[in-house]
Amino acid sequence: MDQTLAPITAPIPVRASSTDDPADLLCFAINAHRLGAVSLATLVDIRGGAARALGAHMAVAADGRFCGYVSGGCVEAAVASEALLAMAEGRDRTVKFGDGSPFFDIVLPCGGGISVAIHVLKDVGALRHVLELLEWRQAAGLAYSPERQTLEPVEPPPRACWLERDFLSVYRPRTRVVLSGQTIEAQAVARLAEASGYDVIINGHDEDAADTIDPFTAVVLLHHDLDAEAAILETALMSPGFYIGALGSTRTHRRRVERLTVMGFRRDDIGRIKAPIGMFGPTRDATSLALSVLADIAAARLVAYA
Repeated sequence: MDQTLAPITAPIPVRASSTDDPADLLCFAINAHRLGAVSLATLVDIRGGAARALGAHMAVAADGRFCGYVSGGCVEAAVASEALLAMAEGRDRTVKFGDGSPFFDIVLPCGGGISVAIHVLKDVGALRHVLELLEWRQAAGLAYSPERQTLEPVEPPPRACWLERDFLSVYRPRTRVVLSGQTIEAQAVARLAEASGYDVIINGHDEDAADTIDPFTAVVLLHHDLDAEAAILETALMSPGFYIGALGSTRTHRRRVERLTVMGFRRDDIGRIKAPIGMFGPTRDATSLALSVLADIAAARLVAYA
């Protein structure tokens, strides 16, 4: 008797998380790898405009779950479908979307085009290496070779890019905010910073903050007294933090500059202080100030690590 085999139905892609934090995506990939195949999709080329930067990731599990973004949300399901095909074949692939793509029915709103490299992970050792460095608040790098279909740790490049035939990705620790002050403004900044996913350390009047300020740290001084901020400000000026902001009017900042000059700080060092603090002002309530400060920190981070 002839028997007809039932067709094998491919999993339907479904978004498992809306996160775009690289560390979260790598954790997702590692956990999915324990259960079966998993792919890491990477934005490796941009033609015209794009919603995401080079190096943006998606992680796709064999059961169809995926997270991450390589666009504004318009091609992610298609990328996941391509990743499922790559896993079924056991081979990497690179797919174009938008301008120059064979998928004429998938149009990017920005009018440009992107290329996404899909790597079927053979192991997750390289991903674990990145997460370990990020845990120690150090930058990390990975090199993807389409020819060898490998993913290996490398020294972190200044930015994601092609180096000869390999694509290099860079990962940096999340922004840390060292917050000094026991004011209503400090409370508002702490709430918004935590809601933004920043690593928040409330320093209060503690003078020993040197160990917590690294190149990915913003120092926010929200005191109403120059004497109260003096110790933490000196520590911040001798640190590698990418942002130092201090509360106070223009007149107050002139007094701050005079004091620091007498203490021997150079003009370039003093020039690191953003005062009055924030991106816009003057503000007249704690929430507006917190929004101004967080926007300023986000802009400074982009400039420091474009």
